[in-house]
Amino acid sequence: MLLTPQSVELLAPAGTWEVLEAAVAAGADAVYLGGKRFNMRLHRTDTNFDDEKLARAVQYAHKHKVRLYITVNNLISEREIPGMRDYLRLLNQLQPDALIVQDLAVLELSRQLNMTVPLHASVMMNTHNEHSIKTLMDYGITRVVTNRELTLTQLRLLKERTGIELEYFVHGDMCVAHSGQCYHSGIVFGQSSNRGRCLKPCRWPYQLIDSATGRPAAADPGPYKLAMKDMCMYNALPELIQAGVCSFKIEGRMRTAAFVSRIVKLYRQAIDRYIADPTGYSLDPAGWQELYAYRSRDFSTCYALGNPGASSIGYTGEREPRFFSQAVQEAGLAVPAVLPAASIPPRPTVSQFPAERPTLAVRVAGIAALAAAFENGADVAYIGGEAFKPEEPLTLQEIKQAITLAGQYNTQVIVTTPRITMERETGELEQLFTCLEAVKPHGLLVANSGMLRLARQTTSLPVQADFSFNLFNHLTTAWLKANGASKATISLEAAFEQIAELAPGSHLPLEIIVHGALEAMVLDHCVPSAVLAGAPAHACSQLYPSQHYALLDSAGERHDIKIDQYARNHILFAKDLCLLTHLPALLSTGISNYRIEGQHYRPELVGLLTAAYRTELDRLSAGDAGSFDKNLLSRLGAASPRKLGIGAFRYRLSR
Repeated sequence: MLLTPQSVELLAPAGTWEVLEAAVAAGADAVYLGGKRFNMRLHRTDTNFDDEKLARAVQYAHKHKVRLYITVNNLISEREIPGMRDYLRLLNQLQPDALIVQDLAVLELSRQLNMTVPLHASVMMNTHNEHSIKTLMDYGITRVVTNRELTLTQLRLLKERTGIELEYFVHGDMCVAHSGQCYHSGIVFGQSSNRGRCLKPCRWPYQLIDSATGRPAAADPGPYKLAMKDMCMYNALPELIQAGVCSFKIEGRMRTAAFVSRIVKLYRQAIDRYIADPTGYSLDPAGWQELYAYRSRDFSTCYALGNPGASSIGYTGEREPRFFSQAVQEAGLAVPAVLPAASIPPRPTVSQFPAERPTLAVRVAGIAALAAAFENGADVAYIGGEAFKPEEPLTLQEIKQAITLAGQYNTQVIVTTPRITMERETGELEQLFTCLEAVKPHGLLVANSGMLRLARQTTSLPVQADFSFNLFNHLTTAWLKANGASKATISLEAAFEQIAELAPGSHLPLEIIVHGALEAMVLDHCVPSAVLAGAPAHACSQLYPSQHYALLDSAGERHDIKIDQYARNHILFAKDLCLLTHLPALLSTGISNYRIEGQHYRPELVGLLTAAYRTELDRLSAGDAGSFDKNLLSRLGAASPRKLGIGAFRYRLSR
């Protein structure tokens, strides 16, 4: 690869006009910024650009021969679609150099509006495999802001296999969880990280405890166990450039002009020196010293050079800013759900509910739980995907056994896929899908656009879209249907009012999760290994095959850590979702598919829950709205490993 000054783009953030001017003056090739709508970083009213300033910013950047990208990277609810449509028309008139987008609905809208502005996939799209990239390229995406968990080796492979432009964060504040797959802020506060309002619970202090005894872990390097250090690739610019990354992205749209100017200047000088003389390039010690002296947090190369383990976490919090939220109790069953009165008939009647018998699906971890679900009235069982220790992944023979069992109960078995499917998982799933074509389960449940594409290309089985697609509006269901999905799952963060608005216009049958242990975050970082041994993540499964840990926050809430077969950590909410008493309202929306997330439950509890929801759904759909057994909730609560709560139903809207 012959390098030219155009080979690498230095991309700077701008939250205000002052920062925009500073970034351009310091030598940025491109600047990204957001408007006052549909944009991450919406907490601060003194930042971002109104419509008039957006127009001026485009003109200013182009006058200085700098490219300008506008972030339109929020999920949008049903009622926000008209506003998004108008906003996209405006942005198409302004002609920035690209829009950075997250919601699949924007891909639909862009086609409807015949937009000519290029689209870049936001890091919030959680794009981490070649099949997802190829899918997005079909919709005109010309650049992908890749997952922060990808290494440079993986980036090089994606570039070679797809040819797409890759944008990669090189400096600034990082999330510890996979972007677009963190629901902690959205469910606990009603302020979604996927809608620009993250309150950063990953920056809270936590205590690591043994989940069986409740005792603190023996070693404790400090309270901030999820606090990622800031990304800094200054010392690894040659490796980054040679990996095929075309755009070096600096994080920090809330940063000052002085901060952004300094970072841009130092990276500019280093990039230019390397391109001018790559073989003679060496690190500038003075530049590094200046960068280090003015750092906010300590630095890490995060995942770029491999999983950094404990070295990526600032445990002591010495350099952690103190402007985030504090831990609070999650909403329990005693907290009233916010259900608009107009949407809830006082005594539901048969005509207000779906004509067909509601379908009850249960996600299970093994054959025993699957049998318990079928014995107690489940219509569908989801199996496969992540296997959480001490469970082992299901073998193909066990999948066949599950299908046989389903045949005995006249029910269905759907095989699921992991939420994160990087190179290893993708290769394994291609093999599995091919085998399943002969075994014939009743369908597949996939977690991202890449696996939707792969499943459609390798099998003839019906394919459903899981909650990780972050479905918030009917246009996303149109996109999913056009790409071969037969059913879709509503976002975990959607409040009731947003669900009721989405359901009537859906292009696909909808499923909603009504009970279970939900995951707040999914991490490639292994918390127990890092805390107890300072070890990299891949030692996770080897060090602690039988022990289980949890994070205890300052509000006294315990968040169990579940470790899957890929050594990823899945951090659970403190309270398991329970919407049993809200089934009448949900049925009134016309949704006819309900799911229990039971993969973290023993078979006995799976059976108890399945029977409870089966009974309630059948009773309500038969028009009996007045005989709910109030003691049932107490029995479910007593049998649950965690307290029960109402999740996002605490809020009128998920913001």
